[in-house]
Amino acid sequence: MNTIAEHIADFLKEYAPFNHLTFEELSIIATSIRVVNLEKNKVLFQVNDLLHDSFYVVASGVVTLSVIADAEETLLNKCIEGDIFGIRPFFAKNNYMMTAKAREESLVYAIPISTFRPFVANNAEVLNYLLESFAVNTRNYKDKENLIGKLISDNVFYSGEKSEMQYFQSLSYNTSPIKVNPNAIVQDVAQLMNESLKNNALVCNNNMPLGIVTDTDMRSKIATGRFPITIAVERIMSSPVITVMENVSLAEAQLLMLKYNVTHLCVTQDGTDKSTIKGIISENDLIIAQASNPGVLIKEIKRSQSAKELKQIRDRLSDLIQTSITKNIPVSHIFNIASEINLAIIKRSVELSILDLGSPPARFAWLSIGSQGRKEQLLLTDQDSILIFEDVAPDKYRDVKDYFLKLAKRTTGTLEKIGYELCPNGHMASNMLWCKSLTDWIKQYDNWMKDPGENSANISSIFFDYEIAFGEQKIEDAISDVVFKNVKNNSLFFDFLGNDALRKNSPLSFFKNFNVEDEGPNKNKFDIKTRALMPLIDGARLLALNFEIRGINNTHQRFKQFAITDPKHAEIYLNCAEAFLTLSKFRTLEGLKNDNSGEFINLDELTKIDRDKLKNALLPMRELEELIKSKFQLTQFS
Repeated sequence: MNTIAEHIADFLKEYAPFNHLTFEELSIIATSIRVVNLEKNKVLFQVNDLLHDSFYVVASGVVTLSVIADAEETLLNKCIEGDIFGIRPFFAKNNYMMTAKAREESLVYAIPISTFRPFVANNAEVLNYLLESFAVNTRNYKDKENLIGKLISDNVFYSGEKSEMQYFQSLSYNTSPIKVNPNAIVQDVAQLMNESLKNNALVCNNNMPLGIVTDTDMRSKIATGRFPITIAVERIMSSPVITVMENVSLAEAQLLMLKYNVTHLCVTQDGTDKSTIKGIISENDLIIAQASNPGVLIKEIKRSQSAKELKQIRDRLSDLIQTSITKNIPVSHIFNIASEINLAIIKRSVELSILDLGSPPARFAWLSIGSQGRKEQLLLTDQDSILIFEDVAPDKYRDVKDYFLKLAKRTTGTLEKIGYELCPNGHMASNMLWCKSLTDWIKQYDNWMKDPGENSANISSIFFDYEIAFGEQKIEDAISDVVFKNVKNNSLFFDFLGNDALRKNSPLSFFKNFNVEDEGPNKNKFDIKTRALMPLIDGARLLALNFEIRGINNTHQRFKQFAITDPKHAEIYLNCAEAFLTLSKFRTLEGLKNDNSGEFINLDELTKIDRDKLKNALLPMRELEELIKSKFQLTQFS
């Protein structure tokens, strides 16, 4: 992390909601932040401006928020050091409804929404902080004093807006609720609820909600004798009913039920009680939705006792990925969610093996390599891993290694039962070549990097993408230290790795047509993994090692970081970052559709728009290839 990013991370950690994040998470955010200098009276955005792709934090100075009412500017709030504002892009589709202007010379940090979204979705405190602020339906500053922290809501009219929180899980709900008029007799309504096996009925007029009656109302108001069963239902209904739009997220629904102490929400056309009823959401709907919530899945993983239970959870992850892609949730966010769940499954598999075998005789680290090591494993592809145990006395080495080989074989066997196929090349911790002591692994990396050779090409490159799944962090750190020590002034290694990255067959012909398979079972199909994704993955790995970037393994995130580290070529890197997400989405959709690795795309099944989109995603690869050739002054190995 550069000095500026480190300074920004140090600053953010002192203020909510950033104080709910780890310094590592803040560091990732800080590297993508843009610093904006505002002169006095400079307008950052104003009423009706298109939404920005970032929200803002005041680093120094004062920024005012105001609206125009009755031809007069009304000051809503002052944002000082540590205040965040401009959060409308998180939640709303329409334009800004306030003006943000520097009251004095000010410095603000622009935090990209796309970078921050994953941390919101995975952190309840941050989520609730933002939701609570945005839900404040007021222009009165004093009404905001009850909020935790100093976040400034730039929302003026909440009730009529369409939520755009697509990165939160949406809800399935009852689209055929019982609807009765206000004059209906309670006894008749109770009978209808009983026959329909439903515990609520909406009271409405012209298909617009007036209130709701539930089993609780029947028990507390009728069964107790407070009211006779022959009265009109409007006498016992709860009113007004809380209304929401049909694309309300799980998080929003939870917040509203807690805020208003209700068990049901009425879904209407525009989210208000002045439009037609679309359905009703119950607490039970939230419980069902939470069954596929990432946080719930991880909790279930931690409690699982068998491969069978873990497989059921992994199947639900596939459903979650499918739903997320269908709802156009950013692929970068899906990577983060899937990675954490995959990681939890691997960790639990190791734990179950330890429970069977007994305590390990030495400390160790289980590292995922390859796609999971890059946090890019959306499909059930093959497993890749290594195991590193701490150095032990020579006379104990054999027994210790035997234990860890048994541990690895049990673990890889469990993962195979869950659905992760064994690596056909044997790149797994259960292979005695890839299960050894820290000193042996240090020698291995030294050999790969100091004397790269033709025979180690495919092996060495995959082992430079790793992520600890279980065990001692300091063991992984020791491997990283060796790697980054060896990259310094190592032109031979970069020459070898660079040429290896450029060996992949071109995805497009000279005439910009797709290069497809000429023979075999996938004849006339496009190999999106080998021809499109791998050149980007290999190029990103090569550049990450060259720039000595630690802790960022994901290909998309690597390219985004390169744009900061090497701004001269920022456009190329950013184009590659977007291309990687587009190509990953194509592969994932193909894999989910055919229940396979998604490697080969049948171009005939794509629409013309999708074929053009796929082709456009391949174009940045040529610029990346030329950049690599130039940067490393490559000469091909014979």
